Amino acid sequence: MKKSEIKFIVSLDDKNIPEKIEWNAEDSISAGLSETKSISLSLWDEKKNNTLRIDLWTKEMKTDEMKRFYIDCIGGLSQSILSSTGDEYMSKETNKLCDKLIEHIKNNSDKPS
Repeated sequence: MKKSEIKFIVSLDDKNIPEKIEWNAEDSISAGLSETKSISLSLWDEKKNNTLRIDLWTKEMKTDEMKRFYIDCIGGLSQSILSSTGDEYMSKETNKLCDKLIEHIKNNSDKPS
């Protein structure tokens, strides 16, 4: 059985707020660590029948970037739902939510969050 490691390195300030997030995957085509402003990781806990989440972002990540990041995450989930379960209804409804959120951002881009 092949194994592959994905590594995240989070540098924190004195208040434990992420200043820098770096990552690397063994199978990545890029050598060394790559920097990112945010990660969102979900894990299924079979024993508790519950999802565990890790969401981190750096101080430099802007609010509009964060909103776009989460819309992209939801869109990715739509594709995953279709690939893993074949449930076209759930996938389409998730995509509709993304469309609504994108419209919300467009209509409120000049207003403070």
